[in-house]
Amino acid sequence: MARWREDLDALETALDRRFENRDLLREAVTHASAKSATSNERLEFLGDRVLGIVIAETLVARYPKESEGQLAPRLNALVSRETCAQIATRLGIGDHMVMARSEATSGGRTKPALLANAMEAVIAAVYLDAGLEAARGFILDHWAHLLNAQGTAPTDPKTALQEWAQARGQSLPVYEAIGRSGPDHAPLFIIRVTLDGGHSAEAEAPSKRAAERESARRLLDTLTSKT
Repeated sequence: MARWREDLDALETALDRRFENRDLLREAVTHASAKSATSNERLEFLGDRVLGIVIAETLVARYPKESEGQLAPRLNALVSRETCAQIATRLGIGDHMVMARSEATSGGRTKPALLANAMEAVIAAVYLDAGLEAARGFILDHWAHLLNAQGTAPTDPKTALQEWAQARGQSLPVYEAIGRSGPDHAPLFIIRVTLDGGHSAEAEAPSKRAAERESARRLLDTLTSKT
């Protein structure tokens, strides 16, 4: 128990935040493989929504002249699993995650999907512990470097691939789920995108949406490198 309190102290220091209800923080970094404790899955669900509303609200305020089509790629980039995992890594959250020894020895503390889940769960813990304003401040503090780095609205790879195909008189890209791997609590989806003429690419990611984006990006890279 003393060791766990020390670890919570270290995690709070890393997050630059003190919690009134430290059980929330402990739950936020508890992976489903740790059967003896409540996992972070429910907090992850909530944190994903809190993150989305805070970032969406911020983008609407920052870019008053942009359309929904321009704002959406910005939002997708900032709330993606990849971004959440990146910030979790910066904060060292993986070092404090509670998980089964088998998960830890298989690299669980550095798996992007698990780090992203924990990051979203931590956001939910802040929200439940201190309210929306506290969660907003926490998110904007740790996403500031990414928000400030955004210039021209990024083009979503799926949109860019669709535009590439339409400009050449081709049909819309077709996305197909061709496989799934990993445990139920951390699945990986394999998606193939195909264009007229048989051009295709595959990608694997923790969500179907992310796998579709990555497969579109890979196919675009291949097609544009040939031109």
